[in-house]
Amino acid sequence: MTQGVFRRNLAWAAARARDDRNFFADLAAQEAPDYLWIGCADSHLPAHDLTGLAPGELFVHRNLANLAPAQDANFLSVLQYALEVLKVRHVVVCGHYGCGGVRTAVSGERHGLVDNWLQPVRSLFWRHAEELDAILDAETRLNHLCERNVVEQVGGLAGNPLVHDAWRRGQPLALHGWIYSIHDGLLRDLETTVCDLHQARAMIGAPAASDPRRKPARTRS
Repeated sequence: MTQGVFRRNLAWAAARARDDRNFFADLAAQEAPDYLWIGCADSHLPAHDLTGLAPGELFVHRNLANLAPAQDANFLSVLQYALEVLKVRHVVVCGHYGCGGVRTAVSGERHGLVDNWLQPVRSLFWRHAEELDAILDAETRLNHLCERNVVEQVGGLAGNPLVHDAWRRGQPLALHGWIYSIHDGLLRDLETTVCDLHQARAMIGAPAASDPRRKPARTRS
């Protein structure tokens, strides 16, 4: 069965070289992506395909339920490398409707180690239980939580010291929250774009640095 993967790889490499004989040499010469993609590990989400970006244009980190946990060394290493070495200009958290990780987090069943990883999603569900319980259709409720989860991860990034360091260096950087539908293949912008420290403070409810009494403004994309 695995031999089929190698055959398809050979066909893919040959087709690339036939279309552009310098493709692999050019690709190996540099890596300068504008995007860091934080997506779900779900097999339905081929990041390069659904964005139309070529290899070398998208730096990808994937995990169950597209989380951006501030305590995860793997994620933080990817984020730091993307910001400080690659100098990406956009960090995208992309979830997807019907996410199995989100569904598992709120199923009420025990799944072992994965329960610890998904605890942030479960906590998010509890915090918004009243709002979510008012949605009668189970799939609509799940999809709303999938959107909520993306926004929550963007909020976490907006408070991340590595992101703050990049903005303080004057580095152009925008955080985005997107969601993908497997049913129509389309990305949707959840309008959570954060471009600087002022917008970050507004999103996470922190007072503006210039006036600690100032109430946070509503974030605009």
